[in-house]
Amino acid sequence: KSLSRSSVRSRMSLKPPKAYNSLQKGALIWDPKPLQVKKIFEALKKGLNEYLEAHQAELDYLSGRHKDTKRNSRLAFYYDLDKQIRSVERYIRKLEFHISKVEELYEAYCIQCRLRDGATNMKQAFSLSPSTKASRESLVELYRNVQECTEDMCFIEGALEVHLGEFHVKMKGLVGFARLCPGDQYEVFVRLGRQKWRLKGKIETDDSQTWDEEEKIFIPNLHEKFEIKVWWMR
Repeated sequence: KSLSRSSVRSRMSLKPPKAYNSLQKGALIWDPKPLQVKKIFEALKKGLNEYLEAHQAELDYLSGRHKDTKRNSRLAFYYDLDKQIRSVERYIRKLEFHISKVEELYEAYCIQCRLRDGATNMKQAFSLSPSTKASRESLVELYRNVQECTEDMCFIEGALEVHLGEFHVKMKGLVGFARLCPGDQYEVFVRLGRQKWRLKGKIETDDSQTWDEEEKIFIPNLHEKFEIKVWWMR
């Protein structure tokens, strides 16, 4: 039997669907993407762990200097290092909480996915068996379970999106074109779901490139992929 929607959402502290990109109006509301979620979860966890390791290495380095400074009685520098260490420690705790929250969400997602698969298989089996009052009642209950698990998966996907952070896309220039001649003008279009970025650039006489915009922030969406197009204007 599936976990009830209220229990899952209260336990995971989920917000209403309007808070998440993939659950907004116009999106495929009840269409979870387990394979996509798995890939994004693994990439996110890998990135967070690497970031955590880097900050842990920084903490170890600062702690070593902290001990040396204490022995040398350089008080001003000692207290400055102490502040840096406390700051890094706070950030490490924040990262650890972030990782644990992502793992908790994905674990709940996998549970709902398995429950949905089990209910779907049972529903198919009952639909092939002779129709009786008991089998019809079971089919109704199984259909309800599948729907609840599907909705819970979508809500968890929305909660996971909150932990994806931001994509900072920076325009450094065009490469790989057969010809980039001085005076040529280009237009670049970047889209992630309903988020769009259109910028124009020019090849200067010294082969450098100038662009009317250099950076754009995108909010990640589990169900959308980046689309990038480039046009040669003249």
